[in-house]
Amino acid sequence: MLLRPTSTAAVTASLLAAGIVLSACANDAPSAEVASDPSRTSPDAGEVVGDGHGAVAGAQEVAEPPLHLLTLDPEGAVDQLDLLDESVEQVGEVGDVTGIATDGRFVFAGLAGGASVAVVDSGFWTWSHIDHFHYYRGASALLGQVDLAGTAPATVSTGGATTGLFSPTSGEAVLLDTAGLADGDLAERLRLEVEPHAGLIAGVGTGALVTRTDAAESVARESTETGSTRLTLVESGGTELDSIVCTNARDAIETVVGVAVGCDEGAALATAGGTGDSDAPSLEMIAYPAGAAAGADAAPAADFRNREGRPTVAALAGDAGTTRLWLLDTRERSWQLLDAGVPLLQATAVDDADGHVLALAADGRVLVLSARTGATLAATEPLLTESLALADPSLLAGVELVADQQRAYLNAPAEHRLFEIDFADSARVSRTFDTPSAPLHLAETGR
Repeated sequence: MLLRPTSTAAVTASLLAAGIVLSACANDAPSAEVASDPSRTSPDAGEVVGDGHGAVAGAQEVAEPPLHLLTLDPEGAVDQLDLLDESVEQVGEVGDVTGIATDGRFVFAGLAGGASVAVVDSGFWTWSHIDHFHYYRGASALLGQVDLAGTAPATVSTGGATTGLFSPTSGEAVLLDTAGLADGDLAERLRLEVEPHAGLIAGVGTGALVTRTDAAESVARESTETGSTRLTLVESGGTELDSIVCTNARDAIETVVGVAVGCDEGAALATAGGTGDSDAPSLEMIAYPAGAAAGADAAPAADFRNREGRPTVAALAGDAGTTRLWLLDTRERSWQLLDAGVPLLQATAVDDADGHVLALAADGRVLVLSARTGATLAATEPLLTESLALADPSLLAGVELVADQQRAYLNAPAEHRLFEIDFADSARVSRTFDTPSAPLHLAETGR
């Protein structure tokens, strides 16, 4: 999938990166009066108010996460399913979409025919207050689109404070400001032009990580086949602060520790500072274990996924169909290679106390794996029988296995169905939701 979400509820990391210190507050859970009265909203428009709990005008603070499943169908129609009362809201239509990414509130949809990206405000979000959370329900809206030059879909890397958009065929790199999006403004924090290549940009603190390539022919070729050769850390004005070798950067994901970028050499990890004796951003390489580097025992990690806000992420060890997957612990700076024993299409780390890893098998089953051994602990029946039988790449490109703290969700386009899976209860399918049209793309919002 050309649009890959980066884990985004690591808002703690974003706040530290911005130098914001929030003190713990006593009795910060929404009062019964606020939670039960929809007319009670925050007083000030567009800004954090009170003690900095993420409240904005028109948004209602509620007692639990306002989780929704946002889907896009083949016509680009955007719908949201409320997981609390199972009602469905029709948000609007954005057109032909190649892929989506989300930060838990905003959804970024790549538009066919170029590198433009449509932005959707789901209207639901969770605010991290370091040791606890606040939950809000607002109004859903289509915010418009960001136009980048290029003939191929943009790469999107989401984060707590910014979202990066990168056009591989023009080399345009843009950071969108999340606070601006909350005000309905497609505001840019940074815009750079680098050599066209298969690359990315991801926000780190007040700056960004940007891939570069030394391949001179990339400009003339304007091809997505040219990969990166290095990864640079730049400050808010675009000045380079640091650089590291990163061959063929594939994906970026934000964890509670920092931003990890997959390279042939391992994972480059950028932290925003504010830890140890230094407030300066840092960039380091978490190398693959000896004997398991690219081209040896296993292929590099290709597609990072996790339960947001956790330090551990999972990725297939190579292309879809491999039986192997990587676990990267960004806190411990360590890799683990697992073998599920069956061909896989996706993998995501739950990183809970039981060490669950979820995987979508090539036969359409959702597997619950052990993070210690890779053994299958539980599995559903095949859930994507019709979608897999059609063998249509465009149908399968947006299939997404999403995990939160208690459940996992999967969209089945040909089946016109969404599945809710209790992975801690023997992979039990706890609910199914039928959809009037094919749910080609899926994102969980309100996280």
